[in-house]
Amino acid sequence: MNDLIKNAVSLGLGITIVTKEKLETYVKELVVKGEVAPEESKALVAKLIKKGEEQQDALKEIVRVQLQKLLVDLHLATEEDIKRLEQRIDQMEHKLQA
Repeated sequence: MNDLIKNAVSLGLGITIVTKEKLETYVKELVVKGEVAPEESKALVAKLIKKGEEQQDALKEIVRVQLQKLLVDLHLATEEDIKRLEQRIDQMEHKLQA
């Protein structure tokens, strides 16, 4: 499951990198056309990248919440459940040895 999350995040980061390059090219075209002043171009690219990163963070949170719901629905043991069971086993083993 961790690999799935890592792959999804990596895909998102890859999309962000491609988007940055495309944004820079697009903004340069706007500068050439005179629709954006050259001194505004860097700020515009930065603003658009920041917006994309915010949307990516929101997507990560949605994925995290959905995965947690899925794990609950599947009734999978949590790390806490496993630790509690290990403690009970240790106690039973200790009683048997006594």
